[in-house]
Amino acid sequence: MASQTVIEIKRSRLAEDRELLAQVKEAISAILTGAQSYTIGSRSLSRADLKSLLEWRDELYAQVIQDESELEALASGTGGRRKSVGVIPRDW
Repeated sequence: MASQTVIEIKRSRLAEDRELLAQVKEAISAILTGAQSYTIGSRSLSRADLKSLLEWRDELYAQVIQDESELEALASGTGGRRKSVGVIPRDW
Protein backbone atom coordinates (compact mmCIF):
# COMPACT_ATOMS: atom_id res chain seq x y z
CA MET A 1 0.00 0.00 0.00
CA ALA A 2 1.24 3.51 -0.75
CA SER A 3 2.49 5.61 2.10
CA GLN A 4 0.10 8.11 3.60
CA THR A 5 2.41 10.97 2.65
CA VAL A 6 2.14 10.18 -1.06
CA ILE A 7 -1.63 9.95 -0.82
CA GLU A 8 -1.79 13.26 1.08
CA ILE A 9 0.38 14.94 -1.55
CA LYS A 10 -1.88 13.62 -4.34
CA ARG A 11 -4.99 14.81 -2.48
CA SER A 12 -3.43 18.24 -2.01
CA ARG A 13 -2.51 18.45 -5.68
CA LEU A 14 -6.00 17.36 -6.70
CA ALA A 15 -7.55 20.05 -4.48
CA GLU A 16 -5.23 22.69 -5.98
CA ASP A 17 -6.05 21.57 -9.53
CA ARG A 18 -9.78 21.70 -8.80
CA GLU A 19 -9.48 25.19 -7.30
CA LEU A 20 -7.44 26.42 -10.26
CA LEU A 21 -9.97 24.88 -12.64
CA ALA A 22 -12.76 26.76 -10.87
CA GLN A 23 -10.82 30.03 -11.21
CA VAL A 24 -10.21 29.43 -14.92
CA LYS A 25 -13.89 28.69 -15.44
CA GLU A 26 -14.72 31.95 -13.64
CA ALA A 27 -12.35 33.87 -15.89
CA ILE A 28 -13.89 32.28 -18.99
CA SER A 29 -17.34 33.21 -17.73
CA ALA A 30 -16.22 36.80 -17.12
CA ILE A 31 -14.89 37.07 -20.65
CA LEU A 32 -18.07 35.62 -22.13
CA THR A 33 -20.15 38.20 -20.25
CA GLY A 34 -18.13 41.05 -21.76
CA ALA A 35 -15.40 41.67 -19.21
CA GLN A 36 -12.42 41.03 -21.49
CA SER A 37 -10.91 44.42 -20.72
CA TYR A 38 -11.95 47.69 -19.21
CA THR A 39 -10.53 51.06 -18.21
CA ILE A 40 -11.06 53.15 -15.09
CA GLY A 41 -9.48 56.56 -15.28
CA SER A 42 -5.93 56.17 -16.53
CA ARG A 43 -5.71 52.48 -15.58
CA SER A 44 -6.80 49.56 -17.71
CA LEU A 45 -7.19 45.84 -17.10
CA SER A 46 -7.08 43.12 -19.74
CA ARG A 47 -7.84 39.49 -19.00
CA ALA A 48 -6.17 36.56 -20.71
CA ASP A 49 -7.53 35.76 -24.13
CA LEU A 50 -10.35 33.25 -24.38
CA LYS A 51 -8.42 30.75 -26.51
CA SER A 52 -5.62 30.45 -23.94
CA LEU A 53 -8.10 30.02 -21.11
CA LEU A 54 -10.02 27.32 -22.99
CA GLU A 55 -6.79 25.42 -23.68
CA TRP A 56 -5.75 25.77 -20.03
CA ARG A 57 -9.19 24.57 -18.90
CA ASP A 58 -8.89 21.46 -21.06
CA GLU A 59 -5.41 20.72 -19.65
CA LEU A 60 -6.72 21.14 -16.11
CA TYR A 61 -9.67 18.81 -16.79
CA ALA A 62 -7.24 16.16 -18.01
CA GLN A 63 -4.97 16.71 -14.99
CA VAL A 64 -7.88 16.41 -12.54
CA ILE A 65 -8.99 13.14 -14.17
CA GLN A 66 -5.42 11.81 -14.03
CA ASP A 67 -5.00 12.88 -10.38
CA GLU A 68 -8.30 11.22 -9.44
CA SER A 69 -7.35 7.94 -11.11
CA GLU A 70 -3.87 7.95 -9.53
CA LEU A 71 -5.33 8.69 -6.11
CA GLU A 72 -7.91 5.93 -6.52
CA ALA A 73 -5.19 3.48 -7.56
CA LEU A 74 -3.01 4.44 -4.59
CA ALA A 75 -5.90 4.17 -2.16
CA SER A 76 -6.89 0.75 -3.48
CA GLY A 77 -3.31 -0.50 -3.30
CA THR A 78 -2.82 -1.17 -6.99
CA GLY A 79 -0.47 1.79 -7.38
CA GLY A 80 -1.64 2.49 -10.89
CA ARG A 81 1.55 1.12 -12.39
CA ARG A 82 2.64 -2.31 -13.46
CA LYS A 83 4.50 -4.27 -10.83
CA SER A 84 6.26 -6.58 -13.26
CA VAL A 85 7.62 -6.43 -16.75
CA GLY A 86 7.31 -8.90 -19.58
CA VAL A 87 10.08 -11.37 -20.33
CA ILE A 88 11.08 -12.03 -23.90
CA PRO A 89 12.86 -15.36 -24.36
CA ARG A 90 15.84 -15.26 -26.70
CA ASP A 91 17.22 -18.15 -28.65
CA TRP A 92 21.00 -17.71 -28.49
